Amino acid sequence: MGKPVPPQQPLYDRRLDEVAAAATRAFALVPARSADERRRPGTTAGRLGTDPDTVERDLIKLVLTIVELLRQLMERTALHRVDEGDLTEEQEERIGTTLMILQDRMAELCERYDLTLADLNLDLGPLGSLLPPEGS
Repeated sequence: MGKPVPPQQPLYDRRLDEVAAAATRAFALVPARSADERRRPGTTAGRLGTDPDTVERDLIKLVLTIVELLRQLMERTALHRVDEGDLTEEQEERIGTTLMILQDRMAELCERYDLTLADLNLDLGPLGSLLPPEGS
């Protein structure tokens, strides 16, 4: 008899594992720097913390940040088009339903990875935060 076949992971989980492994390999290609180099202002090594144990969560956080930014942009564009009268009533309903579903999925994914929408708001230093404050 042959070895037992392990149960298959869902495709989504396998893809996440592949992405996490690729990110880990990419960070392994970055040469190590001395402590003095890491402390020098303007070097990314001092600001970039890479931990193999959190690479999947950090990658998910980045992807969800981009998706949330795009969701907010689509929502604003849709509201502008509604205000301008560019859409039929059916189109308005479809866009509204789609945006609500996307917002629900974002909330589910944030919950799955123990994130909040506030966690997705990246600090861009002197430029401020990436996403506008909630409710604005």
